[in-house]
Amino acid sequence: MAAVTTPPGFWQLDPSIIFLNHGSFGSCPKPVLDFQQAIRERIEHQPVQFLVRELESLWDAARTVLASFVGADAHDLVFVQNATTGVNAVLRSLQFMPGDELLVTDHEYNACLNALDFIAEKSGAKVVVAPVPFPVRSADEISAAILACVTERTRLALLDHVTSQTALIFPVEQIIRDLSARGVETLIDGAHAPGMVPLQLNTLGATYYTGNCHKWICAPKGAGFLWVRADRQESIRPLTISHGANSPRQDRSRFLLEFGWMGTGDPSAWLAVPEALRVIGSLASEGWPGVLRHNHELALAGRTILCNALNIQTPCPDELIGSMASMPLPTNSKPTLLRSPLYRDPLQDLLRERHGIEVPIIPWPNQPDPSMARPRLLRISAQRYNSIEHYEHLARALNMELIDGRKV
Repeated sequence: MAAVTTPPGFWQLDPSIIFLNHGSFGSCPKPVLDFQQAIRERIEHQPVQFLVRELESLWDAARTVLASFVGADAHDLVFVQNATTGVNAVLRSLQFMPGDELLVTDHEYNACLNALDFIAEKSGAKVVVAPVPFPVRSADEISAAILACVTERTRLALLDHVTSQTALIFPVEQIIRDLSARGVETLIDGAHAPGMVPLQLNTLGATYYTGNCHKWICAPKGAGFLWVRADRQESIRPLTISHGANSPRQDRSRFLLEFGWMGTGDPSAWLAVPEALRVIGSLASEGWPGVLRHNHELALAGRTILCNALNIQTPCPDELIGSMASMPLPTNSKPTLLRSPLYRDPLQDLLRERHGIEVPIIPWPNQPDPSMARPRLLRISAQRYNSIEHYEHLARALNMELIDGRKV
Protein backbone atom coordinates (compact mmCIF):
# COMPACT_ATOMS: atom_id res chain seq x y z
CA MET A 1 0.00 0.00 0.00
CA ALA A 2 1.72 3.19 -1.17
CA ALA A 3 1.37 6.68 0.23
CA VAL A 4 -1.26 8.75 -1.55
CA THR A 5 0.13 11.31 -3.97
CA THR A 6 -0.55 14.86 -2.86
CA PRO A 7 0.56 18.18 -4.35
CA PRO A 8 4.14 19.29 -3.59
CA GLY A 9 4.30 20.93 -0.19
CA PHE A 10 0.94 19.54 0.93
CA TRP A 11 2.62 18.01 3.97
CA GLN A 12 5.47 20.10 5.37
CA LEU A 13 7.23 17.29 7.20
CA ASP A 14 11.01 17.09 7.06
CA PRO A 15 11.69 14.82 4.05
CA SER A 16 14.78 13.39 5.76
CA ILE A 17 12.65 11.91 8.56
CA ILE A 18 10.26 8.95 8.36
CA PHE A 19 7.49 10.32 10.56
CA LEU A 20 5.54 7.54 12.28
CA ASN A 21 4.20 9.58 15.20
CA HIS A 22 1.18 11.33 13.79
CA GLY A 23 -0.72 10.22 16.89
CA SER A 24 1.23 12.58 19.15
CA PHE A 25 1.49 15.68 17.01
CA GLY A 26 0.02 15.28 13.56
CA SER A 27 1.13 17.38 10.64
CA CYS A 28 -1.35 20.00 9.45
CA PRO A 29 -1.51 20.26 5.63
CA LYS A 30 -0.32 23.49 4.07
CA PRO A 31 -3.73 24.34 2.52
CA VAL A 32 -5.23 24.30 6.01
CA LEU A 33 -2.39 26.40 7.42
CA ASP A 34 -2.87 28.86 4.55
CA PHE A 35 -6.56 29.07 5.45
CA GLN A 36 -5.66 29.70 9.10
CA GLN A 37 -3.18 32.41 8.12
CA ALA A 38 -5.84 34.17 6.05
CA ILE A 39 -8.05 34.26 9.15
CA ARG A 40 -5.20 35.71 11.20
CA GLU A 41 -4.62 38.41 8.63
CA ARG A 42 -8.33 39.19 8.62
CA ILE A 43 -8.25 39.57 12.40
CA GLU A 44 -5.33 41.99 12.29
CA HIS A 45 -6.92 44.05 9.52
CA GLN A 46 -9.72 45.14 11.88
CA PRO A 47 -9.51 43.34 15.24
CA VAL A 48 -12.58 44.90 16.81
CA GLN A 49 -14.72 44.22 13.77
CA PHE A 50 -13.63 40.59 13.69
CA LEU A 51 -13.54 39.70 17.40
CA VAL A 52 -16.58 41.69 18.50
CA ARG A 53 -18.90 41.66 15.50
CA GLU A 54 -17.96 38.66 13.35
CA LEU A 55 -16.38 35.97 15.51
CA GLU A 56 -19.50 34.56 17.17
CA SER A 57 -21.25 33.73 13.91
CA LEU A 58 -18.05 32.22 12.47
CA TRP A 59 -17.57 30.22 15.69
CA ASP A 60 -21.14 28.95 15.40
CA ALA A 61 -20.65 27.95 11.77
CA ALA A 62 -17.43 26.05 12.51
CA ARG A 63 -19.05 24.27 15.46
CA THR A 64 -21.96 23.26 13.27
CA VAL A 65 -19.68 21.63 10.69
CA LEU A 66 -17.69 19.79 13.37
CA ALA A 67 -20.86 18.74 15.19
CA SER A 68 -22.19 17.14 12.01
CA PHE A 69 -18.91 15.24 11.60
CA VAL A 70 -19.01 13.81 15.14
CA GLY A 71 -22.76 13.14 15.16
CA ALA A 72 -23.78 15.85 17.60
CA ASP A 73 -26.02 18.88 17.87
CA ALA A 74 -24.06 22.12 17.62
CA HIS A 75 -25.61 23.57 20.79
CA ASP A 76 -24.09 20.69 22.79
CA LEU A 77 -20.54 21.24 21.55
CA VAL A 78 -17.96 23.96 22.21
CA PHE A 79 -14.37 24.49 21.16
CA VAL A 80 -11.50 24.11 23.61
CA GLN A 81 -7.75 24.03 22.99
CA ASN A 82 -7.36 20.27 23.35
CA ALA A 83 -8.84 17.19 24.98
CA THR A 84 -6.79 17.68 28.16
CA THR A 85 -8.42 21.09 28.56
CA GLY A 86 -11.83 19.51 28.08
CA VAL A 87 -11.15 16.86 30.73
CA ASN A 88 -9.97 19.53 33.16
CA ALA A 89 -12.98 21.76 32.51
CA VAL A 90 -15.37 18.93 33.37
CA LEU A 91 -13.45 17.69 36.41
CA ARG A 92 -12.98 21.17 37.85
CA SER A 93 -16.71 21.86 37.44
CA LEU A 94 -17.98 18.76 39.24
CA GLN A 95 -18.37 18.37 42.99
CA PHE A 96 -17.18 15.23 44.75
CA MET A 97 -17.33 14.18 48.39
CA PRO A 98 -14.98 12.17 50.59
CA GLY A 99 -15.60 8.50 49.90
CA ASP A 100 -16.69 9.04 46.29
CA GLU A 101 -14.81 6.84 43.83
CA LEU A 102 -13.52 8.05 40.48
CA LEU A 103 -12.85 5.17 38.10
CA VAL A 104 -10.08 5.19 35.50
CA THR A 105 -7.95 2.55 33.78
CA ASP A 106 -4.20 2.07 33.80
CA HIS A 107 -4.26 2.96 30.08
CA GLU A 108 -5.39 6.54 30.73
CA TYR A 109 -3.27 9.37 29.34
CA ASN A 110 -0.93 10.64 32.04
CA ALA A 111 -1.99 14.29 31.79
CA CYS A 112 -5.66 13.44 32.33
CA LEU A 113 -4.83 10.99 35.11
CA ASN A 114 -2.96 13.82 36.82
CA ALA A 115 -6.07 16.00 36.55
CA LEU A 116 -8.15 13.25 38.14
CA ASP A 117 -5.62 12.84 40.97
CA PHE A 118 -5.67 16.60 41.54
CA ILE A 119 -9.46 16.68 41.90
CA ALA A 120 -9.47 13.62 44.15
CA GLU A 121 -6.88 15.18 46.45
CA LYS A 122 -8.87 18.41 46.77
CA SER A 123 -12.22 16.71 47.35
CA GLY A 124 -11.23 13.65 49.35
CA ALA A 125 -12.51 11.33 46.66
CA LYS A 126 -10.62 8.15 45.78
CA VAL A 127 -9.18 7.30 42.38
CA VAL A 128 -9.75 3.63 41.51
CA VAL A 129 -7.50 2.33 38.72
CA ALA A 130 -8.86 -0.63 36.77
CA PRO A 131 -6.06 -2.81 35.35
CA VAL A 132 -6.81 -3.62 31.71
CA PRO A 133 -4.50 -6.26 30.22
CA PHE A 134 -2.26 -5.65 27.23
CA PRO A 135 -1.88 -7.76 25.17
CA VAL A 136 -5.63 -8.28 25.23
CA ARG A 137 -7.75 -10.96 23.61
CA SER A 138 -11.11 -9.24 23.08
CA ALA A 139 -13.25 -6.18 23.66
CA ASP A 140 -15.18 -8.15 26.27
CA GLU A 141 -11.98 -8.58 28.27
CA ILE A 142 -11.60 -4.79 28.38
CA SER A 143 -15.20 -4.25 29.49
CA ALA A 144 -14.99 -6.92 32.17
CA ALA A 145 -11.82 -5.46 33.64
CA ILE A 146 -13.44 -2.03 34.00
CA LEU A 147 -16.79 -3.20 35.32
CA ALA A 148 -15.08 -5.39 37.92
CA CYS A 149 -13.90 -2.21 39.66
CA VAL A 150 -17.31 -0.52 39.90
CA THR A 151 -18.80 -0.21 43.40
CA GLU A 152 -21.78 1.57 44.89
CA ARG A 153 -19.45 4.51 45.57
CA THR A 154 -18.39 4.98 41.93
CA ARG A 155 -19.49 8.43 40.78
CA LEU A 156 -17.64 9.01 37.53
CA ALA A 157 -15.57 7.00 35.06
CA LEU A 158 -12.87 8.74 33.02
CA LEU A 159 -12.18 6.46 30.05
CA ASP A 160 -10.19 6.66 26.84
CA HIS A 161 -12.01 6.05 23.59
CA VAL A 162 -8.70 5.26 21.90
CA THR A 163 -5.85 4.72 24.36
CA SER A 164 -2.67 6.69 23.85
CA GLN A 165 -0.03 4.21 24.99
CA THR A 166 -1.55 0.94 23.83
CA ALA A 167 -3.53 2.32 20.85
CA LEU A 168 -6.61 0.25 21.71
CA ILE A 169 -10.11 1.25 20.66
CA PHE A 170 -12.09 0.68 23.84
CA PRO A 171 -15.66 -0.62 23.37
CA VAL A 172 -16.94 2.61 24.92
CA GLU A 173 -20.54 2.31 23.76
CA GLN A 174 -21.04 -0.96 25.61
CA ILE A 175 -19.03 0.21 28.63
CA ILE A 176 -21.03 3.43 28.85
CA ARG A 177 -24.28 1.49 28.69
CA ASP A 178 -23.17 -0.89 31.45
CA LEU A 179 -21.90 1.95 33.65
CA SER A 180 -25.06 3.97 33.13
CA ALA A 181 -27.13 0.99 34.28
CA ARG A 182 -25.13 1.16 37.52
CA GLY A 183 -25.70 4.91 37.91
CA VAL A 184 -22.16 5.90 36.90
CA GLU A 185 -21.60 8.96 34.70
CA THR A 186 -18.89 8.89 32.03
CA LEU A 187 -16.27 11.37 30.86
CA ILE A 188 -14.78 10.03 27.64
CA ASP A 189 -11.29 11.16 26.68
CA GLY A 190 -11.62 10.98 22.92
CA ALA A 191 -8.32 12.65 22.12
CA HIS A 192 -7.52 10.27 19.23
CA ALA A 193 -11.02 9.35 18.10
CA PRO A 194 -12.16 12.18 15.75
CA GLY A 195 -10.86 11.35 12.31
CA MET A 196 -9.84 7.83 13.36
CA VAL A 197 -13.17 6.16 14.16
CA PRO A 198 -16.75 7.11 13.20
CA LEU A 199 -18.50 9.10 15.94
CA GLN A 200 -22.17 9.55 16.82
CA LEU A 201 -22.08 11.47 20.07
CA ASN A 202 -25.85 11.96 20.20
CA THR A 203 -26.35 8.22 20.57
CA LEU A 204 -23.09 7.15 22.24
CA GLY A 205 -24.58 7.67 25.69
CA ALA A 206 -21.67 9.48 27.37
CA THR A 207 -22.28 12.28 29.87
CA TYR A 208 -19.23 14.22 28.69
CA TYR A 209 -16.98 13.72 25.65
CA THR A 210 -13.88 15.65 24.63
CA GLY A 211 -11.66 15.22 21.59
CA ASN A 212 -8.87 16.73 19.53
CA CYS A 213 -9.10 18.09 16.01
CA HIS A 214 -5.33 18.61 15.63
CA LYS A 215 -4.60 14.87 15.50
CA TRP A 216 -6.45 12.78 12.91
CA ILE A 217 -8.59 15.59 11.50
CA CYS A 218 -5.28 17.43 10.86
CA ALA A 219 -6.55 20.83 11.98
CA PRO A 220 -4.06 23.39 13.34
CA LYS A 221 -2.68 22.91 16.84
CA GLY A 222 -5.00 24.30 19.49
CA ALA A 223 -8.26 22.92 18.11
CA GLY A 224 -10.25 20.58 20.34
CA PHE A 225 -13.86 20.28 21.47
CA LEU A 226 -15.98 19.46 24.47
CA TRP A 227 -19.44 17.89 24.18
CA VAL A 228 -21.71 17.91 27.20
CA ARG A 229 -25.08 16.20 27.49
CA ALA A 230 -27.83 18.83 27.55
CA ASP A 231 -28.97 18.12 31.12
CA ARG A 232 -25.44 18.66 32.48
CA GLN A 233 -24.46 21.82 30.63
CA GLU A 234 -25.48 24.30 33.33
CA SER A 235 -22.92 22.85 35.74
CA ILE A 236 -19.92 22.78 33.36
CA ARG A 237 -17.81 25.93 33.37
CA PRO A 238 -14.67 26.76 31.36
CA LEU A 239 -11.33 26.88 33.14
CA THR A 240 -11.24 30.61 32.40
CA ILE A 241 -14.23 32.52 33.80
CA SER A 242 -14.86 35.61 31.70
CA HIS A 243 -17.63 37.91 30.45
CA GLY A 244 -20.09 35.12 29.76
CA ALA A 245 -20.50 34.43 33.48
CA ASN A 246 -22.78 37.44 33.98
CA SER A 247 -23.96 38.13 30.45
CA PRO A 248 -27.60 39.28 30.39
CA ARG A 249 -28.19 37.65 27.00
CA GLN A 250 -31.10 35.24 26.74
CA ASP A 251 -30.58 34.10 23.14
CA ARG A 252 -27.85 31.57 23.96
CA SER A 253 -27.25 28.99 26.66
CA ARG A 254 -24.90 29.83 29.50
CA PHE A 255 -22.77 26.92 28.23
CA LEU A 256 -22.25 28.62 24.86
CA LEU A 257 -21.84 32.10 26.34
CA GLU A 258 -19.11 31.08 28.76
CA PHE A 259 -17.12 28.88 26.39
CA GLY A 260 -17.66 31.28 23.50
CA TRP A 261 -15.51 34.01 25.03
CA MET A 262 -12.73 33.15 27.48
CA GLY A 263 -10.67 36.29 26.85
CA THR A 264 -8.76 37.57 23.85
CA GLY A 265 -7.04 34.75 21.99
CA ASP A 266 -6.39 33.38 18.54
CA PRO A 267 -9.53 31.57 17.32
CA SER A 268 -8.05 30.72 13.93
CA ALA A 269 -7.35 27.05 14.74
CA TRP A 270 -11.01 26.51 15.63
CA LEU A 271 -12.26 28.34 12.57
CA ALA A 272 -9.98 26.25 10.34
CA VAL A 273 -11.51 22.94 11.46
CA PRO A 274 -14.11 22.84 8.64
CA GLU A 275 -11.35 23.43 6.12
CA ALA A 276 -9.31 20.56 7.60
CA LEU A 277 -12.35 18.30 7.37
CA ARG A 278 -12.81 19.28 3.73
CA VAL A 279 -9.15 18.97 2.75
CA ILE A 280 -8.45 15.61 4.40
CA GLY A 281 -11.80 14.20 3.29
CA SER A 282 -10.91 15.05 -0.31
CA LEU A 283 -7.90 12.68 -0.22
CA ALA A 284 -10.14 9.66 -0.76
CA SER A 285 -12.74 9.20 -3.48
CA GLU A 286 -15.22 7.98 -0.83
CA GLY A 287 -14.45 10.93 1.45
CA TRP A 288 -13.82 10.40 5.15
CA PRO A 289 -14.91 6.73 5.20
CA GLY A 290 -12.16 6.07 2.68
CA VAL A 291 -9.62 8.01 4.76
CA LEU A 292 -10.47 5.98 7.87
CA ARG A 293 -10.32 2.69 5.99
CA HIS A 294 -6.99 3.50 4.33
CA ASN A 295 -5.30 4.48 7.59
CA HIS A 296 -6.72 1.45 9.41
CA GLU A 297 -5.50 -0.98 6.76
CA LEU A 298 -2.08 0.67 6.66
CA ALA A 299 -1.75 0.49 10.46
CA LEU A 300 -2.58 -3.22 10.39
CA ALA A 301 -0.11 -3.87 7.59
CA GLY A 302 2.62 -1.98 9.43
CA ARG A 303 1.86 -3.90 12.62
CA THR A 304 2.19 -7.22 10.79
CA ILE A 305 5.59 -6.24 9.39
CA LEU A 306 6.88 -5.21 12.81
CA CYS A 307 5.46 -8.14 14.75
CA ASN A 308 7.09 -10.47 12.25
CA ALA A 309 10.41 -8.66 12.65
CA LEU A 310 10.15 -8.86 16.44
CA ASN A 311 8.94 -12.47 16.31
CA ILE A 312 5.90 -11.73 18.47
CA GLN A 313 2.17 -12.35 18.19
CA THR A 314 -0.14 -9.45 17.42
CA PRO A 315 -1.17 -8.13 20.85
CA CYS A 316 -4.85 -7.49 20.14
CA PRO A 317 -7.57 -8.28 17.58
CA ASP A 318 -7.67 -6.21 14.38
CA GLU A 319 -11.02 -4.65 15.32
CA LEU A 320 -9.44 -2.94 18.34
CA ILE A 321 -7.03 -1.03 16.08
CA GLY A 322 -7.71 2.27 14.31
CA SER A 323 -4.90 4.32 12.78
CA MET A 324 -2.29 3.42 15.42
CA ALA A 325 -0.88 0.15 16.71
CA SER A 326 1.33 -0.68 19.69
CA MET A 327 3.44 -3.75 20.27
CA PRO A 328 5.74 -4.90 23.05
CA LEU A 329 9.50 -4.41 22.82
CA PRO A 330 12.23 -6.09 24.85
CA THR A 331 12.63 -4.70 28.34
CA ASN A 332 14.96 -1.73 28.58
CA SER A 333 17.93 -2.71 30.74
CA LYS A 334 19.18 0.86 31.01
CA PRO A 335 17.83 3.53 33.39
CA THR A 336 15.00 5.55 31.93
CA LEU A 337 16.10 9.04 30.93
CA LEU A 338 13.66 11.80 31.90
CA ARG A 339 14.38 13.93 28.85
CA SER A 340 10.88 15.30 28.40
CA PRO A 341 7.42 15.03 29.99
CA LEU A 342 6.32 12.82 27.09
CA TYR A 343 9.16 10.57 25.91
CA ARG A 344 11.79 9.02 28.12
CA ASP A 345 13.42 6.12 26.29
CA PRO A 346 16.85 6.47 24.63
CA LEU A 347 15.78 4.11 21.83
CA GLN A 348 13.47 6.81 20.47
CA ASP A 349 16.34 9.26 20.05
CA LEU A 350 18.58 6.52 18.66
CA LEU A 351 16.07 5.60 15.95
CA ARG A 352 15.85 9.24 14.91
CA GLU A 353 19.59 9.93 15.01
CA ARG A 354 20.83 6.70 13.37
CA HIS A 355 17.94 5.76 11.12
CA GLY A 356 15.93 8.94 10.49
CA ILE A 357 12.76 7.54 12.08
CA GLU A 358 10.50 9.44 14.47
CA VAL A 359 8.42 6.92 16.42
CA PRO A 360 7.49 6.84 20.12
CA ILE A 361 8.87 4.28 22.57
CA ILE A 362 6.53 4.16 25.55
CA PRO A 363 7.12 2.67 29.02
CA TRP A 364 4.45 0.07 29.71
CA PRO A 365 3.21 -0.40 32.27
CA ASN A 366 4.39 2.78 33.94
CA GLN A 367 6.38 2.40 37.12
CA PRO A 368 7.15 5.25 39.52
CA ASP A 369 10.90 4.58 39.88
CA PRO A 370 12.68 5.92 36.75
CA SER A 371 15.82 3.93 37.53
CA MET A 372 14.09 0.57 37.12
CA ALA A 373 14.22 -1.48 33.98
CA ARG A 374 10.76 -1.68 32.50
CA PRO A 375 8.77 -3.20 29.67
CA ARG A 376 7.98 -0.82 26.84
CA LEU A 377 5.91 -0.43 23.72
CA LEU A 378 6.56 0.69 20.18
CA ARG A 379 3.60 2.69 18.81
CA ILE A 380 3.24 3.33 15.11
CA SER A 381 0.81 5.68 13.38
CA ALA A 382 -0.62 5.51 9.86
CA GLN A 383 -1.49 8.68 7.99
CA ARG A 384 -1.86 9.47 4.30
CA TYR A 385 1.82 10.43 3.98
CA ASN A 386 3.01 7.03 5.29
CA SER A 387 3.76 3.91 3.23
CA ILE A 388 4.58 0.24 3.70
CA GLU A 389 8.23 1.09 3.03
CA HIS A 390 8.31 3.22 6.18
CA TYR A 391 7.43 0.27 8.41
CA GLU A 392 9.87 -1.97 6.57
CA HIS A 393 12.63 0.57 7.24
CA LEU A 394 11.65 0.64 10.93
CA ALA A 395 11.72 -3.17 11.04
CA ARG A 396 15.28 -3.20 9.67
CA ALA A 397 16.32 -0.56 12.21
CA LEU A 398 14.85 -2.53 15.10
CA ASN A 399 16.60 -5.65 13.82
CA MET A 400 19.92 -3.79 14.03
CA GLU A 401 19.36 -2.15 17.41
CA LEU A 402 17.48 -4.83 19.33
CA ILE A 403 18.14 -8.15 17.70
CA ASP A 404 21.74 -7.91 16.48
CA GLY A 405 23.18 -7.25 19.89
CA ARG A 406 22.96 -3.59 20.75
CA LYS A 407 19.99 -4.14 23.07
CA VAL A 408 19.15 -0.50 23.65
